[in-house]
Amino acid sequence: MDLVLTIVAPPNAGAFSANLRETFASVGARGKESRKLDAGDMAATDVILEADDLAAVRAALGPALDGQPVDWCLQPLEGRRKRLLVADMDSTIINVECLDELADFAGLKAEISAITERAMRGELAFEGALRERVAMLKGLPISALEETYDERVRLNPGARTLVRTMAANGAHCVLVSGGFNFFTVRVAAEAGFHADRANWLKSEKGELTGEVGEPILGREAKLAALQEEAAAHDLALSQTLAIGDGANDLAMIEAAGLGVAYRAKPIVAAQAHARIDHCDLTALLYFQGYEIGGFVTD
Repeated sequence: MDLVLTIVAPPNAGAFSANLRETFASVGARGKESRKLDAGDMAATDVILEADDLAAVRAALGPALDGQPVDWCLQPLEGRRKRLLVADMDSTIINVECLDELADFAGLKAEISAITERAMRGELAFEGALRERVAMLKGLPISALEETYDERVRLNPGARTLVRTMAANGAHCVLVSGGFNFFTVRVAAEAGFHADRANWLKSEKGELTGEVGEPILGREAKLAALQEEAAAHDLALSQTLAIGDGANDLAMIEAAGLGVAYRAKPIVAAQAHARIDHCDLTALLYFQGYEIGGFVTD
């Protein structure tokens, strides 16, 4: 079958060197052609190759490309442009963990951030960790949510271009978060998502009660969102793209046609189909064969 290896380097990246021909030959693959994508400040290249075993080629490329100042993706050439995007929000589409920033208003950021880190690394069950952290915020004025959004939440570089470009080309784009709908509604509108799913914080008399609505949207709910959205739009999972950074994203990342880890925890980076560690989120567009002339930008 024909595979495509896309290699994307950020601006001012250091020198890239890897003997791809030798790497391909080690697993019985054969390079057929390569072409540079129009990538603006970044450098992006597609290499088309023929191989029988995608997993074997991907495993061989790891030692050759990891440690290089590039992001890369290997996938079947056919169907590389996806029709459904399901994206995590905190530390993926946006720059912060909203719950940790709320905790700062309560003077508890260090304590709550430590729990968040352990949950995102897969060391704690997500649902229990969320209940524990939310309980610590009991009595926090709900005005802190608006302050957090206005003062601290920003889209990560390339997020709006990614979503708007895929949407303009017929993809359905959904923001799915283990965080809170106060933020997902606003972030979805700002980035251009069609829909959002998230948890909700209970409040009473202008203050958080320390409780989160049930059932909690965690790892399995994110996977269900991917499956349900694909079914609703009559798409095979091979036509889907999922991206996230934490352990609660792993099930949807593994199930998607292309599952990508963004600046991710080790457990996620190790099992994703591709990683973004160096470039911005527009790398996902290059992975799908878009060129910068087709990007939808402000």
